[in-house]
Amino acid sequence: MSARFGLNADSLVVEVASNDGYLLRYFVEQEIPVLGIEPAGAAAKAAIELGVPTKIRFFDETSAQALADDGVKADLIAANNVFAHVPDIRFFAAGFPKILKPQGVVTFEFPHLLNLIEGYQFDTIYHEHYSYLSLLSVEKVLTAVGMRVFDVRELPTHGGSLRVFACHGAAFHEAQPGVTLIRAKEAQAGLHQLATYQQFSHNIASIRDEFLAFLLRAKQENARVAAYGAAAKGNTFLNYCGVTSDDIDFVVDRNPAKQNHLLPGSHIPVRTPEALAHEKPDYVLILPWNLFEEISTSMAHISDWGGRFVTAVPHVKIW
Repeated sequence: MSARFGLNADSLVVEVASNDGYLLRYFVEQEIPVLGIEPAGAAAKAAIELGVPTKIRFFDETSAQALADDGVKADLIAANNVFAHVPDIRFFAAGFPKILKPQGVVTFEFPHLLNLIEGYQFDTIYHEHYSYLSLLSVEKVLTAVGMRVFDVRELPTHGGSLRVFACHGAAFHEAQPGVTLIRAKEAQAGLHQLATYQQFSHNIASIRDEFLAFLLRAKQENARVAAYGAAAKGNTFLNYCGVTSDDIDFVVDRNPAKQNHLLPGSHIPVRTPEALAHEKPDYVLILPWNLFEEISTSMAHISDWGGRFVTAVPHVKIW
């Protein structure tokens, strides 16, 4: 970003939802002035201790106007994985043009709705997300507050994300090929059509039904089922399927903070990974299925007693 937009000691980089200053500190190292905006007091104080100036507040149109009144004008604003977390996305977006210089740039990063639908990633739908975003929807929001998108990059994070570059509507930044590319991908996938979302609902219901049929077969065969990974996505999946400790004996996780507790909703007990070797279940369901290669390699010893791995998305597969 520093190279692309010619940032230097006369510039200002602002990050909205700057957390503990982890990103901004790299601009500080380049002697580029920064300002973090972070509502969580402990995280903001940690950033300040790192030498990252930080305002402890929520960002929206009102707080942005206060910043502008104090003379804050940014050359670059970063907002990573926060757009989906705000309850009033229009009120939030309206703050950016207030503190952006006439030729400044705002970047937003967020998980791409297209990947959620095409990859059946319904287990990434969490209570703290108010929105699941496409370029189509983000462009509508930004246009409503006087901004336009001029570039888009695809990122591998969070199951596939977008980094959207936006500016004032009258700024000189020329539209880049990435905008046309992502617009075309979304149009081809039918993200502008209600039928696409109705079909998505049907597809994930089929995934649930197929998994419940697997659990029923396992019970009829007197086979024991355990799970690996007390992750958020796993909890979403299990609760959507209505699974309880009657269906899955236990789940293992390497995080000591999760061990000796129960999964929310399903009340499946969380144990240490060593419990697998002790209990020798017939099947081990990998809940964070996006990490299958890593987990199956580290836990390959389950084959010693004939245990097999199971993944449930997009279809039940016994490995």
